[in-house]
Amino acid sequence: MGEVVLMKGNEAIVEAAIRSGCKHFFGYPITPQTELLAYMAKKLPKIGGTFLQAESEVAAVNMLYGAASAGVRAMTSSSSPGISLKSEGISYIAAADLPCVIVNIMRGGPGLGGIQAAQSDYFQATRGGGHGDYHLIVLAPNSIQEMVRLTADGFNLSEEYRIPVMLLGDGTLGQMMEPGDLDEIPQPIFAEKPWATNGTQGKRKPNITKTLYLDPQELEDTVIEREERYNIVKENLQRYDAHDIEDADIIISSFGITSRVVETAVKELRKEGIKAGVIRPITLWPFSEKIYKRVNPKAFLSVEMNMGQMVEDIKLACECKAPVYFYGRTGGIIPTPQEVEDKVHEIMKEVM
Repeated sequence: MGEVVLMKGNEAIVEAAIRSGCKHFFGYPITPQTELLAYMAKKLPKIGGTFLQAESEVAAVNMLYGAASAGVRAMTSSSSPGISLKSEGISYIAAADLPCVIVNIMRGGPGLGGIQAAQSDYFQATRGGGHGDYHLIVLAPNSIQEMVRLTADGFNLSEEYRIPVMLLGDGTLGQMMEPGDLDEIPQPIFAEKPWATNGTQGKRKPNITKTLYLDPQELEDTVIEREERYNIVKENLQRYDAHDIEDADIIISSFGITSRVVETAVKELRKEGIKAGVIRPITLWPFSEKIYKRVNPKAFLSVEMNMGQMVEDIKLACECKAPVYFYGRTGGIIPTPQEVEDKVHEIMKEVM
């Protein structure tokens, strides 16, 4: 074990970001991610970084756009309604092919909803969230340790592919405390950035960051080139955790904090003789299609803290080879292992 520290999830993200070379943060407070801002405000000035609490979420994301254009490692964070306000700026950042990390510690919605944890921003994250043809790489941790690891990975992946990365957590992960091994943070991998608007030093032509293409053909060509890059990411970056799937009659999928509930339920179901397995997507985009095509259960079950948003991706991935069921809670209520077990018993009566 290395440097193991007991900390909140929001704080763990900050530690990982700073140790990954992030020295510029722009944000605005909103529950349940405000501790992330507070911790950044404490840490960044000590290392000569820039912490700026903007006047609004809209201002914060456009500051991020400017910093990312200059080629520095930069980040913003918010919670559900705040991400909605940032969505236009996120579309601009994606259109400019700029690397950065965006954190969403989800709360209940729609609207102001509540301040308790939820997972109802899945569609927003995986479908882009703003206008136009674009994607974010979406990483979904389920522990403090994964928040540490995936934050660091997010910066590296974003620079590798020139695609913004969203770390999609929830209020429970942001607020809970667990040990995190900070020595597991990988070394930063800094990509070359010949496109950065960081001054010419009289040695090259000025770089220009733009998202406006008045020539329709030029815009189409740009969108197609970006889509080709997305296809490379889809092929190379499907991360998941899976077990007990080879003999499974039912495979349960979940992400984030809900996946920990599912793990407990599956252990009990196996003790009862029910062949239950687990596929937990870690990259929500690109979705882990390949593993779903490999397995042959009698049924799939998606367990989420929303009204069934990941169900669509599971159906597409498994190509309707087996029925896909859903169990979820919303409004800030976390499903219990017993509720998941009861749903599995109900499904098994139908499919066996």
